[in-house]
Amino acid sequence: MAVLLTVHAGAALAPFTFTRGGAALALLLYTLNCLGITIGYHRLLTHRSFKAKRWLAYLLVTLGSLSAQAGPATWVAIHRMHHANSDEEEDPHNASQGFWWAHMGWMLYLTPRRLDPAFTRRFARDILEDRFYRVLDRIFFPLCLLSGVLIYALGGWPWVIWAMFLRIAAVFHATWLVNSAAHMFGYRTYATADRSTNCWWVALLTFGEGWHNNHHAFPSSARHGRRWWEIDVSWLLIQGLARCGWIWDIRVPERLPHEKERAYRPR
Repeated sequence: MAVLLTVHAGAALAPFTFTRGGAALALLLYTLNCLGITIGYHRLLTHRSFKAKRWLAYLLVTLGSLSAQAGPATWVAIHRMHHANSDEEEDPHNASQGFWWAHMGWMLYLTPRRLDPAFTRRFARDILEDRFYRVLDRIFFPLCLLSGVLIYALGGWPWVIWAMFLRIAAVFHATWLVNSAAHMFGYRTYATADRSTNCWWVALLTFGEGWHNNHHAFPSSARHGRRWWEIDVSWLLIQGLARCGWIWDIRVPERLPHEKERAYRPR
């Protein structure tokens, strides 16, 4: 609660502290944080949609941790529980309870069971087995504070307001919109058992995560945008990294009868 209040109070000062440098850094860090979440936390760690060079995996996950949302093991555990019980009572951000509950209300009522070591071990044991991720899960918040100190050294308080508070608040809400808006607004291509939808504007803000109905239909797929107009920036980056030889064993579902595009296969 204290973190949420502090971040949003700081973000509210942004109109009074604008600088071009601070705004540019905020946009850069927003992009890196979102890609760290979408490709690192989500598609790589949670769903094992591909394999990556260790240095690249660690870099992506570290970028995700700098969003101040949670350490990698905790984030993965909560998200896997969501998929196991999507829009049901045991879903941490059950969209059946309304937009604001799914968006952020659920975080104010997290039970200790959903944050204790036993819960994390149950849903993210594979993440904790990696020493780097295990340590990062403990130190992600001090690491975020350290990044704030570095930002202050570069540009003072105006840069902290924009590139720390406003940027983190923006990444928070972009991620939360996948839990809320992408379970309520948009269209459904697949008859999944939950409320997931494909929401173009959430996909735009989150570099492809808004094609959420597609994702719930094919959770292990590295590609979320299934049709040509469903632009998935994270998928495009995964393709590029694969061509560099840094990513391989990419999981993509086979072509379905109503789909015209071919599933991507790295050479």
